[in-house]
Amino acid sequence: MANVVIIVDMLRGFLEEGFPLFCGPDARAIIPNVQQLLQKERSSKSHFIYLVDTHEADDKEFQMFPAHCIRGTVETEIIPELAAFEGHTVPKRRYSGFFGTPLDDLLRAAQPAKLIVVGVCTDICVMHTVADARNRDYAVEVPRNCVASFDAEAHAFALKHMERILGARIV
Repeated sequence: MANVVIIVDMLRGFLEEGFPLFCGPDARAIIPNVQQLLQKERSSKSHFIYLVDTHEADDKEFQMFPAHCIRGTVETEIIPELAAFEGHTVPKRRYSGFFGTPLDDLLRAAQPAKLIVVGVCTDICVMHTVADARNRDYAVEVPRNCVASFDAEAHAFALKHMERILGARIV
């Protein structure tokens, strides 16, 4: 069985300066690590699934966060640095990649040995996706050098929570 790498919100709207929810230099710093991991996993015939934050212009999430990643804008595009790694794209509108998406169906069809979850933000979309994956009994691994957030304290909490409470393997 191959692994499935879930690439969470590695999008222009979060990883390029000038957008309302740019996650900062710590998030940009994980890009080479994610590229290395994807290269290794591609050699192992792993499958790639890109979760893409995609909102309607009137999304209620904008009561908490600035408007971002609105459907049809460049913010929802996967960063160019990952263009060489083809995968299935799953638009999502909430923190978890499982909420209202076909992600679970795709994973059931793939029957992965484990899920490897990378991306941004560790304490928001990464953690909620990991929680839902663990609640579905998937083995989950999170490489700490392949996740980031704009909040260092929340990032550290999320890594600890995913390991100690959710049972994800943090490597």
